[in-house]
Amino acid sequence: MDDYAAEKVMVSSDTHLPLSQLRLHFRWMVWLVPLLVIGAFLLLSPGDVLTKTRLIGYAVCHQLPERSFHLAGEQLPLCARCSGTFLGALAGFVLLTLRRRHRAIGLPPAPIAVVLVIFIVALGIDGLNSYLTFFPGMPHLYQPHNWLRLTTGTFNGLALSSIIYPVFNYSLWHDVVDTPSIKDFKELSLLIATGIGIVIVVLLEPAPLLFPLAILSALGVLALLTVLNTVLLLMLFNRHGRVVKWQQALLPLWVGLAVSFVELGAIDVLRYLVTRGAGFPL
Repeated sequence: MDDYAAEKVMVSSDTHLPLSQLRLHFRWMVWLVPLLVIGAFLLLSPGDVLTKTRLIGYAVCHQLPERSFHLAGEQLPLCARCSGTFLGALAGFVLLTLRRRHRAIGLPPAPIAVVLVIFIVALGIDGLNSYLTFFPGMPHLYQPHNWLRLTTGTFNGLALSSIIYPVFNYSLWHDVVDTPSIKDFKELSLLIATGIGIVIVVLLEPAPLLFPLAILSALGVLALLTVLNTVLLLMLFNRHGRVVKWQQALLPLWVGLAVSFVELGAIDVLRYLVTRGAGFPL
């Protein structure tokens, strides 16, 4: 009887060993595959750092020279509106994290939410008005300007980050706090002041900040896409609300970042094939 029990335990151990090894290998693959994807984009894509930021921008922005800012004779990787949007979103994420809202799942109170919605609507109105000028003779409300594109884009990015951040927290963390991402108008004023600072810096077009602004713009694209992709992946694989420590958050964020690079690379290739094949200048 003892021999039979011992044999049964050995068989049970043998059958579970491959499963544990499979899980270990799968975990390593989850870390390794994104590393290969990100490394391939960064190392195999042509050009210097500035060119790589433009490749990231190429997937999300038209990059028209006349609608972009130029520093030291070089065009930023994103147009004025997209520069504002992604710099604003990145600044919003950083600001909310510094204010320890990384577990807050509450949306801003109604009065503040109205202001944020106005920021988003303002971008829509300015964007539509600007788009109408592509067509000669088409009536439009006012003459578009890059400073308007930058300003509406920046505050749109700040608004989006304030709305997306609590959704991301809800999807990621197990222990959450029912606190608004922006509590009051004092905090909103800080957000607005940050936006004004971004607008002023970009409008000045300081040559020494060419690479910092280009890199931060690209990081804004990656940050926004990574957050959105991480939320979608957590929901897709039913893993939402399970993270307790930051160390546990690294893996889903890592995979979300890799998916972002795949999306950017695929859109780059598709845009190049479609626009060049059709003879479009974009």
